[in-house]
Amino acid sequence: MAVAAMSYCRPSPFLGKYPPHFHLGKSQPLKAGQASRISALFWGARKSAEPQEIEISLSLGDFTLTAPGSQKEGISGVKPKKISVSVISSISEVSSTEWDACAIDVTGPENFNPFLTHAFLSSLEESASAVKETGWTPRHVIAKDESESIVGVVPLYLKSHSYGEFVFDHSWADAYYSFGGRYYPKLQSCVPFTPVTGPRILIRNTSFKDQVFDIIVSALKELTAKYRLSSLHITFPSETEWNKLSERGFLQRTGMQYHWKNHNYKNFDEFLMDMKQSKRKNIRQERKKIVQQNLTMKRLRGNEIKARHWDLFYDFYRNTTDNKWGTPYLTREFFHQMGEKMGDQVLLVVAEEEDELVAGALNLIGGDTLFGRLWGCHPRAYYPSLHFEACYYQAIEAAIELNLNTVEAGAQGEHKIQRGYLPVTTYSCHYLMDEGFRKAIENFVGRESTQ
Repeated sequence: MAVAAMSYCRPSPFLGKYPPHFHLGKSQPLKAGQASRISALFWGARKSAEPQEIEISLSLGDFTLTAPGSQKEGISGVKPKKISVSVISSISEVSSTEWDACAIDVTGPENFNPFLTHAFLSSLEESASAVKETGWTPRHVIAKDESESIVGVVPLYLKSHSYGEFVFDHSWADAYYSFGGRYYPKLQSCVPFTPVTGPRILIRNTSFKDQVFDIIVSALKELTAKYRLSSLHITFPSETEWNKLSERGFLQRTGMQYHWKNHNYKNFDEFLMDMKQSKRKNIRQERKKIVQQNLTMKRLRGNEIKARHWDLFYDFYRNTTDNKWGTPYLTREFFHQMGEKMGDQVLLVVAEEEDELVAGALNLIGGDTLFGRLWGCHPRAYYPSLHFEACYYQAIEAAIELNLNTVEAGAQGEHKIQRGYLPVTTYSCHYLMDEGFRKAIENFVGRESTQ
């Protein structure tokens, strides 16, 4: 996928001078005899940069609250006047109780997001899935009041590449590289390897929460500038957060996923009756193939999922990544730790052939949403329609049984429309330090959004 450029940029001290024709998009036709001044920028993998070290336990300063928020009690009953912000190197430095209180306050229990929990994020770190060695150096931001109570947290990573993010900026990195700049390392606020929408700046529900939000955003910008990083990216935030960050200088970018919505269905057949006849017929035919192949589907939850299930599922997961030229970001230990820590929030759909597990699909249960994440199958055979059954139809049945409003089945996949899933907008925010490059990216994301 080649990329070149379209908007003019003034010379930048960070990148050096841009060629007059520099843009991100289709190249403009040249007049006869005119020499090309556009370098083709390819979405190829460049060697990952070694992460520039950000000091561990770095203080980003103390910030003064203003009235009226400072006149009211905080988490501990004290009337705070200052908020201190710092960077930590591991989520283990924060108690799960304090981290989860921030996550639940910002979403509300009814919209509980399991990917924002201490259990999920710590499993990524402790299993060596999201660590410096894999290009994900944890540098979480913590805000405390004067009584040392945590009032806000941000899952943040120093990235030496752009893999595992699901919002593609490889061409941006190549553009920086081609014109003498260094794109990596960059800062990324997200849930690693997980394209699930949710708040990223997690703040306790206090009377001064809006001030804490602004303080944390200012601290994130300061951190990016202090270490002369190219950029700060906040991917898959909530729409509310996306709009607030735009007002604070972040570029807005949109994407698309496909989600299923529960219209108070009593069962799967009732859902099918809302489909067009052709789609209804296709789904029924696909589901019949499971029976015809002598496959049995089971949904396991919490303690029903044993260590052997995770070992087999990891093998299935590796088969998927190996066949699709993907990267097995998650270690075997991650599945064991996540399953143990998250209990009944985990739903594992499995397919059995004569009591032998041959495939599985991992889901997490939120307040009102079932999140479908990973899928894998035994490499020895191909089972027609099993992917659709395990990932889509079993998820719909589970959501109806659990009275959940939504099934999020992961990134991409227009084929999901034929199976009852509809397109929804996803969001990301990008803060680029170089003004000239920022203007080029701003034009690019504008055209991308229109398309």
